[in-house]
Amino acid sequence: MANNIEVILFDLGGVLVELSGVPTLLSWSGETITPEKLWQRWLTSTAVREFETGRTRQDHFARQLIDEMSLRIDPDEFLASFTHWPRGMYPGAQELLSRIPPDYTLAVLSNSNSLHWPRMLDEIGVAGMFEHLFASHLIGKLKPDVEVFEHVLTELDCSPAGVLYVDDNQRNVDVARSLGIRAEVTQGIAAVEKVLSQYHII
Repeated sequence: MANNIEVILFDLGGVLVELSGVPTLLSWSGETITPEKLWQRWLTSTAVREFETGRTRQDHFARQLIDEMSLRIDPDEFLASFTHWPRGMYPGAQELLSRIPPDYTLAVLSNSNSLHWPRMLDEIGVAGMFEHLFASHLIGKLKPDVEVFEHVLTELDCSPAGVLYVDDNQRNVDVARSLGIRAEVTQGIAAVEKVLSQYHII
């Protein structure tokens, strides 16, 4: 391959899969803050880190997050809504993946949890689209920590320069780049398609 890329590593939420969490969290918080600030809180939340590395149960996660973020929601209602934050693949996502030549290895690296991941695999159908699936709650490592990217490189037995990674979060992309991974910020299918074209993959 002319671009020397062997693996295309995808984040899911915000890249290939539509999420509804931001407006919902904003409505529960009762605060006037930007979505970017909200996601910063989410990424640094102790409750989120523990749940999405598989170290805590969903009921504890709900109570802890509600307390951390002062959310105006009952824990049971929170979990019922949270489970359905992944809404499905963006229109055109499967078609775009099918255009990638078969000599590339397709993989997923996703911060996920025991409520979202079964839906990702079964209802949304992610399981049949990729050769390798790395979910944070199953491997016990979480983006944007360096260790999660090192784990993926080891498991795939691939050099950093042989990986193209796409994510909707700049912090995750910056950490990947610090290891020599070719990484780009994308939001939605049009942005993913643009990156794949820029790297002469499609």
